[in-house]
Amino acid sequence: MLDELDRTLDSHNAAVLVAPPGAGKTTRVPLALLDAPWARGKKIIVLEPRRIAARASAERMAKTLGERPGETVGYRVRFGSKVSRATRIEVVTEGIFSRQILDDPELHGVAAVLFDEFHERSLDADLGLALARDAQTGLREDLRILVMSATLDGARVARLLGDAPVVESEGRAFPVETRYVGRKVDAPVERQMAETIATALRADAGSVLAFLPGAAEIRRTQTFLAERVHDASVEIVPLFGALDAAVQDRAIAPAPKGIRKVVLATSIAETSLTIEGVRIVVDSGLARVPRYEPDMALTRLETVRASRAAVDQRRGRAGRIEPGVCYRLWDEPQTASLPAYTAPEILSADLSSLVLDLAQWGVSDPASLAFLDPPPGPALKEARSLLSELGALDGDGRITEEGQSLRALALPPRLARMIVDSARFGMGEEAAEIAAVLTERGLGGDSVDLDVRLDQFRRDRSQRASSARSMAARWAQQVAANEDALTSPSPLAGRGWG
Repeated sequence: MLDELDRTLDSHNAAVLVAPPGAGKTTRVPLALLDAPWARGKKIIVLEPRRIAARASAERMAKTLGERPGETVGYRVRFGSKVSRATRIEVVTEGIFSRQILDDPELHGVAAVLFDEFHERSLDADLGLALARDAQTGLREDLRILVMSATLDGARVARLLGDAPVVESEGRAFPVETRYVGRKVDAPVERQMAETIATALRADAGSVLAFLPGAAEIRRTQTFLAERVHDASVEIVPLFGALDAAVQDRAIAPAPKGIRKVVLATSIAETSLTIEGVRIVVDSGLARVPRYEPDMALTRLETVRASRAAVDQRRGRAGRIEPGVCYRLWDEPQTASLPAYTAPEILSADLSSLVLDLAQWGVSDPASLAFLDPPPGPALKEARSLLSELGALDGDGRITEEGQSLRALALPPRLARMIVDSARFGMGEEAAEIAAVLTERGLGGDSVDLDVRLDQFRRDRSQRASSARSMAARWAQQVAANEDALTSPSPLAGRGWG
C-alpha cells in the first residue's frame, strides 16, 4: 500500500486511500510520505476528527521515531499544542485546519494535507476539503491532498478531486467473530450492556471495548457492571469527549500486566485509536449526533442507530492485534436495515459559522466550491439572514469588519455576538464563560440550569476546566481590544436591552 501510494502522489496532486482498520492509515502513511521529494523541507498536515485521536496519533508516530511529540511530529488541538520549528508532521483537529487555511490560503510551507477518517463527514472536514481543493486549483497546484478512510465511497470522493486515483488496501486485520445477542425491549440498554460485558469477560480472553451513545449511558453501565463484576483483575474505565485529556489518555493506555481493561466509550473510540489488549467489542448499536432545530435556533443531541459503516468500524477494533469477537445488541437481519453511512453533518447543522467562513474566503455561493454534499438551500438562507442581523455580512453577503472580529473568536456567531453585546454592559467576562460552557460538552456538568453549570465550572479544578477558563478570558480580552471595530447596533437594541 505504501509503495503504491508513494508512486501515486509522485505523479498526482490528489488521491483517495481506502483501507480497513489496522492498515496503518493514521500513523504509517504520514511517516512514509515524509521523505517524498515533493515534501522535502515542508510540512505534512494530518486532520483527525477528535482531539484525543490527534494527540494519540502524534504520540504514536513520535514514539515510532524514538522522539517525543513536538519534535518531528507534533499536534495542535483546542486547549493544547505541541509543535516546534523542527515539526514536519502536524496532526490537527478538523476545526483547527479550517482556521489555518482561512488565515493562510496558500498554506505556506505545507506539502500535503491528509484527511483521516473522512467518512465521519463532519462539517469542518467537508469545509476543510472544499477550501483545500479550491486553494490547490487556484493557488497551489503542487499541494497534495489525500483523503483516507476505512469505510468510504472512494469513487465519489475521487470525482470531487478531479478523478483522482483511488488506492485500496486489504490491510492486516485479524478475523473477528460476530455474535448477535438481540435487544431486550423490557430492559434498559445500560443493564443489557453490563450483562453482555460480564458474559464476554467469562467466555473470552482479553480486554473489552464497549460502545454506548453518551456519557450518561456510560456512567449507568459502569454502575450496573460494578454490581456484576467483582474480579480485582478487571479495571472498568470510561472514555468520552468531556473527560480531561489525562483521564482519556489513561483510558487508552495499555493495561498493567495481569489486568483486563473494560473501556466504556462513545464513538470517540471508533476510529484512529488503538487500545492495546482489546480483542472483545460489545456494541449497543447506538450513536449520538447533533441535530440543528431551526425553530428554536438550537443544536440538540439525538440518539440514533449507528450506520453500517460505523458498526463495521467498531467491530474492527476487536481484530487489531489478534483474532477477536464482537457482541452486537441487535438481531443479525437488522444490520441490513441500518443506514449505509453516517449522514453528513452539513445536511443537518447550523450553517452560520460555515457561511461566515466562506465569506471570509470571498465566496458567497457554496456551489462554487467542491462540496461532496451541497449545503441545503433553506439552511443557507437562514444562516445569511442571521449573519446580516448580527452585523457580520453586508447587503451583498460580503463579510464586514465586524464579521471578521466575530469570526476571530472561534465561536458560533451567536455566541460571539453575545460576548460583544455583553461587554457593552460590562459583562464580557461572564458572557465568555457562558460561551465556554455552551460549546464544551459536559463542562460544568449536565444540568439544564445554566447557573448551576456556571457555578460548577468556576469551581472545577480540572485541567480541562482551567484551560476553558483561560480561553474564555482570552475571548473577553479580544472583544475589549477590538471594541472600536464592533460598531454596528446591537441586535438586542429595541428589545428592552440596548
